[in-house]
Amino acid sequence: MEQTNVLTPKDFATDQEVRWCPGCGDYSILKQVQTVLPTLNIPRENIVIVSGIGCSSRFPYYMNTYGMHSIHGRATAIASGLKAARPELSVWIVTGDGDSMSIGGNHLIHILRRNFNVQIMLFNNQIYGLTKGQYSPTSEEKKITKSTPFGSIDHPFNPSALALGSDATFVARSMDRDVKHLQEMIRRSEAHHGTSLLEIYQNCNIFNDGAFEIFTEKSTKAEEALFVEHGKPMVFGANRSKGIRMDGFTPEVVTIGEGYSESDLWVHDEKDLNKAQILTRLFDNPTSEHHYPRPFGVFYTHDRPCYEDKLYEQINFTIEKKGIGDLDKLIAGNETWTVI
Repeated sequence: MEQTNVLTPKDFATDQEVRWCPGCGDYSILKQVQTVLPTLNIPRENIVIVSGIGCSSRFPYYMNTYGMHSIHGRATAIASGLKAARPELSVWIVTGDGDSMSIGGNHLIHILRRNFNVQIMLFNNQIYGLTKGQYSPTSEEKKITKSTPFGSIDHPFNPSALALGSDATFVARSMDRDVKHLQEMIRRSEAHHGTSLLEIYQNCNIFNDGAFEIFTEKSTKAEEALFVEHGKPMVFGANRSKGIRMDGFTPEVVTIGEGYSESDLWVHDEKDLNKAQILTRLFDNPTSEHHYPRPFGVFYTHDRPCYEDKLYEQINFTIEKKGIGDLDKLIAGNETWTVI
């Protein structure tokens, strides 16, 4: 359905009081979603926000669309059922790192492999915020929290790498404080026909303040954040003075002008799964001689048939060949018994 009335961000805001802690990164994400949605030309009655449990999961209350605040870790399952029944709807899933990576981990990997045409926004603050500061599946090792007073001994999940391992067809990363980049990633996610996974670094200023400060502050952002674009070399640093080249299958940080030019650098290709897997693993390894910047942008995108499209193809083909069918016969099956 084509939208005829021009919508504004205010049309997507509700009269509900926004109940996040002052300074929470969720405010910025909400603002960017409300800014982008009017530009997509989708009627509000065709948009549905489904969330699980967590601070981020209050999202549907603040969006003037249809929505459902569901149960812990199951937003992906509920959204899958909705998309299967109403494939014409624009379905958005809002989840946190605890909601999606812990109790919802099994549901997350299966929606990614099935490839429903939905958008997943994964707010990653590396902590359990709603339940007051326990470590989460994405918390770094040795993280001291209320549930790990001596430091976490768990190895954390890397959500973007996990998504690629689940055969996701769209994987990207952004952050709450880079509003222009976040808006662009939201647009790219919606434009993808299939399940899009957008990991958003989100600051929890109460229980994990400054977790991503190194990527957002002006004094460090240029050296620590790598913004990748399809078809462009991987350049970063103050005055674009650094880049990444590939030494075989090993990324290497080089200084431009000291034996290397931009033509020597790794050129990002969103369609290259092997390179995308390397890219999502560009985390600073204390045992490595290299210190890598953290990548942001679209890591991988791939066209693959959507689950609901194949489902309706199967249903229509069956009706065409065999007719509508008889529910009683289907339930009875081919083997029946008469009890005397």
